[in-house]
Amino acid sequence: MDTTLFNWSTLLKTCSVFLTLSLFAGPLSAQPAAPTGLTATGYDSHIELKWNKNPEPNILGYRIYRQNEGETNFSYVTFTTSDLPYWLDFTGQNSGTRIYRINAVSTGGQVSDYAQPDTAATHTMTDDEFLDMVQAYTFRYFWDFGHPVSGLTRERNTSGDVVTIGGSGFGVMAILVGIERGFITWDEGLQRMLKIVLFLEGADRFHGVFPHWMNGQTGKVVPFSTLDNGGDLVETSFMLEGLLTARAYFGGNSVDEIVLRTKINQIWETVDWNWYRKQNQNVLFWHWSPNNNFAINFQIRGYNEALIVYLLAAASPTYAVPGQLYTLGWAGNNNYVNGNTYYGYKLDVGPALGGPLFFAHYSFMGFDPRNIKDAYANYFKHNRNHTLVNRAYCIANPKGHAGYSDVCWGLTASDDPFVGYLAHEPGGSRDNGTIAPTAALSSMPYTPAESIAALKHFYRDHGDKIWGPMGFYDAFNVGADWYTHSYLAIDQGPIINMIENYRSGLLWNNFMSNPEIQPALDKVGFTPEMTAATAPGGNINWRVFPVPTDGKIISDLDTGHPATVSLRVYDSRNRLIMTQIDHQRLNTDKRTIDLSAYPPGVYFLQLATDNNSWFRKVLLIH
Repeated sequence: MDTTLFNWSTLLKTCSVFLTLSLFAGPLSAQPAAPTGLTATGYDSHIELKWNKNPEPNILGYRIYRQNEGETNFSYVTFTTSDLPYWLDFTGQNSGTRIYRINAVSTGGQVSDYAQPDTAATHTMTDDEFLDMVQAYTFRYFWDFGHPVSGLTRERNTSGDVVTIGGSGFGVMAILVGIERGFITWDEGLQRMLKIVLFLEGADRFHGVFPHWMNGQTGKVVPFSTLDNGGDLVETSFMLEGLLTARAYFGGNSVDEIVLRTKINQIWETVDWNWYRKQNQNVLFWHWSPNNNFAINFQIRGYNEALIVYLLAAASPTYAVPGQLYTLGWAGNNNYVNGNTYYGYKLDVGPALGGPLFFAHYSFMGFDPRNIKDAYANYFKHNRNHTLVNRAYCIANPKGHAGYSDVCWGLTASDDPFVGYLAHEPGGSRDNGTIAPTAALSSMPYTPAESIAALKHFYRDHGDKIWGPMGFYDAFNVGADWYTHSYLAIDQGPIINMIENYRSGLLWNNFMSNPEIQPALDKVGFTPEMTAATAPGGNINWRVFPVPTDGKIISDLDTGHPATVSLRVYDSRNRLIMTQIDHQRLNTDKRTIDLSAYPPGVYFLQLATDNNSWFRKVLLIH
């Protein structure tokens, strides 16, 4: 054999292969830099890797390597191209210590050196740690995945430039939660809020009302349907619920806070609620478009998710509707009142078996239904019973769906394996075995024990399929072996926000402190409902009056038995402003509490014993 000829032939073939690869791979690129900032964090049943995205524009993705406890070598695990620099290793509980390393791969096939490795292990988490985790992960949908131009919230994780006005209102409240929980700084949250309101100022509005969808880059309406290319009063109300909560939260005297409140006021005061009465009818209409006018002709009547619309319409400082619209319009349906009992729980209003659970969430992220009632219901009690009926139905499971149990429950609107999207609810054809985590988790203020048990089940038993980088995915169906990887703004928002209302009342306190809200509640017929509180060992009777007050209130307490008691006063930001009783043992106590030196707004009295605590809301007016 001619060795020289053989070597030249081999070289030519090698060059040919190299040229072919180069044509497909593109121009040769330099080796990427090693990723930086790799951290591994252990949770109850998973470990999260997080790193800084490489600055090079031609990064294809990252290779993940793992070394399990007791092993001596790293093993390749997966390749991720995610735009978000997270990767979750769902290990289950007690996984042992694991070491991770990653490297970057360019579009030209060049591989970086390894990042500095990091180590983590899972650990059994407390209830508070679970709530911290769920809120932190869910917050990412609104912060990390917020639209880069407008700051508004995308409709879903595949929506591109389409943002949703109602879901963005939920996102506004999520930003406040993010600040309070330390996920972002105060100034970061304030600057994002300024970006949002400055964008909204120039966005399409129709007699002050935003469309359901808009383009997050341009602010132009994106039609929701053929006729729905104008204002959406319900979606706008969810946005205003968030903006008014933010207006109260950012109540300081800095230039940016003053600008923010001014812009929010301009948006709030521009909404022409009376236009959406369609020639002064005693009901509000959902849609109006300059092209199609009231062609959709959909009246906003309860009971459903839209109670907040009538409350805000009555509260408007510029275009307020008469209070009678609440009775004649919102509650004007013959089927508004229910009164029946299901599985041992009475539902004062709404459809049989309560309907989908989002009815109990959307209007109540800002509006605090505790200790007040209208002519039909105390809505906190109703929402609690609605949730318990939904859960009891899933336990009874009359259709025999796989997976339903006392810890796997929650029927509401979500993505669906059969028709794409469906408002799931007990009874009838809308119960098809699909569970949405948002249903149980967003009912946390009403059913904390049951909701936390569901949270742990979803995470520990299904987390490898339904837990992702921005929290729980939208829905799953065990019988259909279907586990979506979608996120929806209107399902993620209630999770983080209602958990916070359970934990601190943050959003409730701030929304209710707006000076327009209490007069609107009075106008539409809400009255206080102060009931005796029951504690282990006997009845505790506690009255707080007068409410509202111009400065002084009386706390009248009868514990019924000797008890160690504390009595504290908090402002609407949950800051302690006064301690009246500090761990004193007593039977009765009657005292006057002077708030006259404090600014008008909502305050909260907390009565605490060794076993429990109760709150009373006080509106201070001067």
